[in-house]
Formats: sequence, structure tokens, C-alpha cells
Amino acid sequence: MTRVALFTTCLVDHLFPQVARSAIRVLRRVGLEVDVPRAQTCCGQLPFNDGFWEEARRIARYHLQVFADSEVVVAPSGSCVTMVRHFYPTLFADEPALQRQAHEVAARTFELTEFLVLRMGLSDVGATFRGRVTYLASCHGFRELHLRDEPLRLLQAVRALEYVPLDGTEECCGFGGAFSMKMAELSGAMLNTKIAAIQRTGAGVVTGTDISCLMHVAGGMRRQRVPVRALHLAEILAGEG
Repeated sequence: MTRVALFTTCLVDHLFPQVARSAIRVLRRVGLEVDVPRAQTCCGQLPFNDGFWEEARRIARYHLQVFADSEVVVAPSGSCVTMVRHFYPTLFADEPALQRQAHEVAARTFELTEFLVLRMGLSDVGATFRGRVTYLASCHGFRELHLRDEPLRLLQAVRALEYVPLDGTEECCGFGGAFSMKMAELSGAMLNTKIAAIQRTGAGVVTGTDISCLMHVAGGMRRQRVPVRALHLAEILAGEG
């Protein structure tokens, strides 16, 4: 295998394109050719989570078409990979042909750190990043994809980086997509708990594998004037920052 397709995800594509560029840089550095299908859009997670399953099916059908011929699909997002891997087959439970296709695409779709560590057998991708960094685990990656050591193995191999663990790293930051709007008070309380834990580490950077969670935490820290940067792990692995 020398070629992978990058599923950038809609949030990265529209708001954080530097994460996609960093992921491409890392994948190329380890010897892979990277395709970025121009026709790709969204995985459909938002309408799925809000109960609009027919709308989610339309998006999922299109996603399956776009990546039908890709040998391997890599995404810098545990939540989007979870949607494809675990929930696409559920969406097409009454459509056997599409469900088979969903299983096929799901089997070759990987979160970035999962792919690097478990599929390629890497822990050191040749990165250098100077600073004290803590790691925020995202719920979908932690609970659905069972990513535990994979991101940390990559992070701890980065040259010049000082890693400090985060108390309660497995606890939700309070984002949860529409949850942060529908349950704003509870979401805010969870966010404050997470920000306090980040401050206790003394880190200058908090990183993670889902830009949605990092966006939520970064917004809270900005409002509270907490001088900590939020960077996607791909950005650190690319040596950027």
C-alpha cells in the first residue's frame, strides 16, 4: 500500500484547513501518496445525531460513492471515522446492498493516529515540536474506536516535546455537537472542568485528535483568557506550531 485517500471532514475543510495540510505532510513523510477527493463533503454525523436519518442517508450514500474505489481512507477525526465505521451500517440496515458497501468502506476507513500506529506500525514519524503539551481524549475516539495509547505513543516520540498527562482526560469536554447548544449550561460546566484541568498541567498547548473538541476548548480558553493554545495532533506531528 502506497496510496491513501484523505477524508478531510467538513469542519477541517471549512474552518481548519491547516489540519488537513498537516495530515498530508505527515502521511507523505512516512512514504505514502495522498489523494484528496475533491468531490467529498460531510459524513452526515450531525443530521444522524439529531434524528434526521433520511437526510443522513443521502449524505452517507454520496460519501460511499466518493470513496468507493479508495484502498484506504484516513481522516483526522475520530468522530467522523466512528460515523462511517459504526453508524453507516446501521443507517442502511434495510438496504442490504448499501449495507454491504458501508461495511466495505468502513473496514478500510481509519482515524489518522490509529492508521499510523496500528496499520503502519509507527510510533515515531520524525516530528519535532518544542513545548509542554497535554492531551485531550475525544469521546468518539476513546469510546467507539478504543484509541488509548496510539495518540500518546506518537506524541511522546516527538522530539523536544514535554508531555504532561491531563487529569480526567477520558471525561467529555462538553461539546457533543448539538449537545453544546441544546444543553448549554451543562456543556459549559463540563467545559470549565476541562479547562481547569488543562491549566493545572502547566502546559502551553493542549492537543487531541478531533478538531471539534479542540475548537470547543479553545473557545472557552479564549473567553477566559487562558494562555494555552489548542492544536490538532496532526499539526504537532507535522512539526508545525
